[in-house]
Amino acid sequence: MPNRSDLPADFRWGVSTAAYQIEGAVDEDGRGPSVWDTFAARPGAVRDGHTGVVACDHYHRYPEDIALMRGLGLDGYRFSIAWPRIQPTGAGAVNPAGLAFYDRLVDALLATGITPLPTLFHWDLPQALEDRGGWLNRDTAHRFADYTAAVADRLGDRVPAWITLNEPFVHMVYGYALGIHAPGRALLLDALPTAHHQLLAHGLAASLLHGRGLDVMIANNLTPVQAASSSAADLAAADAYDALHNRLFTDPLLLGRYPDLTAFGVGPDLHGAVRPGDLDLITAAPLTGLGVNYYNPTRIAAPTDPGGLPFDLVDIPDVPRTAFGWPVVPEGLRELLLTLRDRYPDTLPPITITENGCSTTEGPDDPTRISYLATHLDALATAITEGIDVRGYYTWSLLDNFEWAEGYHQRFGLVHVDSATQRRTPRSSYAWYRDLIATHRAKSATR
Repeated sequence: MPNRSDLPADFRWGVSTAAYQIEGAVDEDGRGPSVWDTFAARPGAVRDGHTGVVACDHYHRYPEDIALMRGLGLDGYRFSIAWPRIQPTGAGAVNPAGLAFYDRLVDALLATGITPLPTLFHWDLPQALEDRGGWLNRDTAHRFADYTAAVADRLGDRVPAWITLNEPFVHMVYGYALGIHAPGRALLLDALPTAHHQLLAHGLAASLLHGRGLDVMIANNLTPVQAASSSAADLAAADAYDALHNRLFTDPLLLGRYPDLTAFGVGPDLHGAVRPGDLDLITAAPLTGLGVNYYNPTRIAAPTDPGGLPFDLVDIPDVPRTAFGWPVVPEGLRELLLTLRDRYPDTLPPITITENGCSTTEGPDDPTRISYLATHLDALATAITEGIDVRGYYTWSLLDNFEWAEGYHQRFGLVHVDSATQRRTPRSSYAWYRDLIATHRAKSATR
């Protein structure tokens, strides 16, 4: 069987982070408040009252973090740009100090031989836009386009590829449907307009980027969906969940239409959000790559509450679990990639794994993380030999960081970060990943 040593010679290695999770400096150099600043300040919203006020202090320590990346021998670094640093109120004048920070970061990465891969939106919406409705307000998509233009005009001469949105499904569900992430709304199915407005934002931004000769991607959390049994009811429930989680944000981009959501009692206009011509705007600039964030499969059964959602989430039995409680199923990554190929045979662009990793409770020696990464990369290598075009792998994450509603309790980093002292300590997984990259590069040079 193929394994990670068989990955293509031009395969690209990277790590991923996100602005609110690592930068800190929330009140410095003109940055405005984000929904996560507001949410984290709400009593009980984040475990133990943790916030991103300091996070990993990356805003001040980015040279040290780039040195860690250089030590890994990375090809690329995926990070996100904080919209509130660029436009403190989400609109209007650009904050020069905010752009200057990302100028410095990009130049420092390039000087080290690492290609920057910025994500324009990783959940930290300016609070002023949320006050006007956030992603429930169609105007937010147009404000996102203005923000994209400002950033691309400043950095586009040095940054060849961009990711518009990170995990719009998770942001819609956790932020607007269930209220367990910022902005903390619990609207259930009334959150669906946020799906369309995020995709509209992507489409408007993608056209701007494409017009500047830049490559455009979107990164979404995707999951292979397993029915709990072969019963018709379980299979129907699994199809309904698959349409919501996987197809809602992918079918419009690759097929030009929304999936069938009648199981949810929702028509193709997503509660009136979709207007004539919108799907043309969303697909006007085709994706040059698809970012896939994979962590685990999802097991689905028929609903036990006939008045609720058309599915129940159930546990996957007899598999290991991460410290977060997520099931560890490396083969799910291969299954997911094969499903994408079969579902979008004529329109699927090249794929990059933009997130994959696990939280553990281990200290400097973290064999559980090494095993997780190794087995998932083996599954990825198998998928590539089966014809899936995957160009790179960005593990989550370089650093232990602010893990949203879990605060600093879930640790995903190749590098341990002491939240009190900000001391960085590379784990054994850091050395393993470094050696894997070096071995792959040396083997590729002999091909």
